[in-house]
Amino acid sequence: MHEFSIVESILDTLGELAGKNRLARITSVTLTIGRLRQVVPETLRFAFEAASKDTVAHGARLELEFVDIRARCTTCGAKFRVENNYYICGTCNGTSVELTSGDELIIQSVEGEEA
Repeated sequence: MHEFSIVESILDTLGELAGKNRLARITSVTLTIGRLRQVVPETLRFAFEAASKDTVAHGARLELEFVDIRARCTTCGAKFRVENNYYICGTCNGTSVELTSGDELIIQSVEGEEA
């Protein structure tokens, strides 16, 4: 369950953000997560709830936005969504692709109450 290590990192960042912005409490966090991260939403929510106790983010609402895996063919330049781990260009059948999205893990927004 790598979700717990992800949550630990997120909570560290939220603690820093709260300190810099003089927030007494964080009430809402929105994360953008690429599908390559293979995050299980229910497990991430459970880990966040459990690990955020006694932190500035205790009780915060956690919003998750998932991003599809997208790639660009380096042979023909076509852009496509990767489905079922099929990384072959549908235009030219090329196998040389570069990922353009899907590996993100971004704290998109944070809301809180000032100290």
